[in-house]
Amino acid sequence: MENSKTQIKLPALMLACFALVAPVIVVAQTNAGARKPNVLFIIADDLRSNIGVYGDRSVHTPNLDRLAKRSVRFDRAYVQYPVCNPSRVSFLTGLRPEAARVLDNTTFFRRNLPDIVTLPQLFKQHGYFTASLGKMFHRGGTMEEVNTDWADPASWSHVRFYQSTPRGKQGEGRNLTGGALKWCQWLSAEGTDEDQPDGQVAAEAVRLLHEKRNEPFFLGVGFHKPHDPFVAPKKYFDLYPLDKITLHRDPAERSPEEPLALPNGYPQFKDFTDQERKEFKRAYLAGASFMDAQVGKVLDALEQNKLWDNTIIVFIGDHGYHLGERGWWNKNTLFELSARAPLIIYAPKAKGNGKTSTALVEFVDLYPTLAELTGLSTPHKLAGTSLKPLLNNPAGKSKVAAFTVVSRGKSLGRSVRTERWRYTEWDNGQRGVELYDHQNDAGEYQNLARNPKFTATVTELKKRLSGIE
Repeated sequence: MENSKTQIKLPALMLACFALVAPVIVVAQTNAGARKPNVLFIIADDLRSNIGVYGDRSVHTPNLDRLAKRSVRFDRAYVQYPVCNPSRVSFLTGLRPEAARVLDNTTFFRRNLPDIVTLPQLFKQHGYFTASLGKMFHRGGTMEEVNTDWADPASWSHVRFYQSTPRGKQGEGRNLTGGALKWCQWLSAEGTDEDQPDGQVAAEAVRLLHEKRNEPFFLGVGFHKPHDPFVAPKKYFDLYPLDKITLHRDPAERSPEEPLALPNGYPQFKDFTDQERKEFKRAYLAGASFMDAQVGKVLDALEQNKLWDNTIIVFIGDHGYHLGERGWWNKNTLFELSARAPLIIYAPKAKGNGKTSTALVEFVDLYPTLAELTGLSTPHKLAGTSLKPLLNNPAGKSKVAAFTVVSRGKSLGRSVRTERWRYTEWDNGQRGVELYDHQNDAGEYQNLARNPKFTATVTELKKRLSGIE
């Protein structure tokens, strides 16, 4: 699909600036001459954490299932910001969003962090071939794949973006809001997988795995789906007959949301009929299964090129997603469904492979984990801790809390998740406080923050949220 590829042409000034700061490249080998492990880093966009292998077996994700069987699956992994750009900046720099000063989808991280060494950049500096296919870093506020403004040449040896073919833009579909929200549309598309950007991403990943099989690589594979617009080949829609789609119903007895708990936007959601809700959910699930099929192609290529024994695999969703819970059909909340995301890690010879960990982990832990697994020294102070001990002993304990933040204009929400509790403050509690007991209320419907019985719990979690142990 050569005509669908856009190769980056970097301005001379950018290249000159990069040359001034680029460190000396070190060949990626040990003293004994053995090759360093490869890294395959796969990101799915907007993938919620209760589908397929994570619990909802009505969702077809056979390839994530087979990856999980060979890996450690983390059931309680939390993003640091439940929106694309700040989440990706956080885990690819190892910094929390507030430290990176990236709290929206419109700030390119190099504006604030011109000299930061990103995770792929670290590998590039040590002689790895690094590739960004599709959406690794955010695309600068647009879903058009031709946009290259935020490509980061310091991080990548090879960058490719993709677009749907004309055939891939045809098929049956509609806008669920009558055109009011341009993104809120689905399309059961004609053509093959490779008429869609994610299919082209997978094809390029397969090609590179063959081409680079004899040299160390950090291969970043960024799939768009199940992110909107909800476009996937028809065969994936066919997996989910509309009359078989079930809808979530919130309990009648629930605490009212704090004023900032849900974003102030998309009032069209309130006007959805059950027909539109079913179409939305069906299209989202079709995208998830389409993405899963592309993951399968990449895993097959690993097998065919005999790379499993020397390749670390990380699969994540960049944040969670609501499918009608609280009447919300998006991300960008501090509830569990948005803050929690899938995380599967395969490390060759890890003792925990094939098992599940329920330890609390954060996405800022990915940078130190990959650095330790490959023997690379970290270039700056990282917010997270390595997950290597949990890869060898998934039943072990990790940190006692995970932290997620989100902004609402000039207001900031900060949330801490412990083994039992989720505690959230809006503007340091001045615009709302939330406390949920996951032992008795996994759906987070009963806000206990103002209940006198839980004053001590609130006090303890408030201190933890402020960084006071």
